[in-house]
Amino acid sequence: MSSIAVDGISMVYTLPNNGSVHALDHIHLDIAEGEIVTVLGPSGCGKTTLLNILAGFLSPTDGTVHVEGKQVLGPGPDRGMVFQQGALFEWLTVRENVSFGPRMTGRPKSETVAAVSHLLDLVGLSDFGEKPVYQLSGGMQQRVALARCLANDPKVIFMDEPLGALDALTREKMQSLVLKLWKEFGKTIVLITHSVEEALFLGERLIVMEPRPGRIRREFQLPFAEQGLTLDPREIKASPEFVKAREEILSMIWDMEENIMGNAESETSE
Repeated sequence: MSSIAVDGISMVYTLPNNGSVHALDHIHLDIAEGEIVTVLGPSGCGKTTLLNILAGFLSPTDGTVHVEGKQVLGPGPDRGMVFQQGALFEWLTVRENVSFGPRMTGRPKSETVAAVSHLLDLVGLSDFGEKPVYQLSGGMQQRVALARCLANDPKVIFMDEPLGALDALTREKMQSLVLKLWKEFGKTIVLITHSVEEALFLGERLIVMEPRPGRIRREFQLPFAEQGLTLDPREIKASPEFVKAREEILSMIWDMEENIMGNAESETSE
């Protein structure tokens, strides 16, 4: 059984002027348990719409999504979400943020304390547990967000541009942390990104989408996520195999962006 089964998802947004936007068109996708999948594409290809449907925040116009065999009809504790901004409780400490979910579900205090301490150690924040979140850097806040998500023990984790707001050096360190946590917990992960390099490095499978309406254009099976567990990221990203894949996908995205711009100019001239 697939961890996530997407069967014919389409999404049409109705606009106030009686117009509509066809965001997704018959998306079919099966994601295996424990697989890490990255989704990439030009602006307007429906990446975030797809993720919000998988998470249960949106209901599709057509088609169904099942997680662990159960149809997704709304948000649920079996699905965790990490946003581009941490969406943390800034008035709480790091430890209080990470323990919030387990406390709300009534997990025993002793069990929660031990689990939270382990997670803070894994994300390198064991010395910051009593710090209020607003005192942390952006990269540290995203580490808190990852730990908070894992504390709820979801079956699958969705990430919407989780590293997009970070500087280049912090972003690369966080990429390695994502792989470390993926291996440690064996979660199924779907990650949306605008970075071709990030999508290549983090995805066992990379899905490239095309816009208007959003469809899956190509899928790539990749070795780099597994390599990233033991090899230096810079070494991987400088390898001929990685560079070749990056240039192929960059060209594909560039061509789609050019077509979008050309179509927009044609519509404007008309």
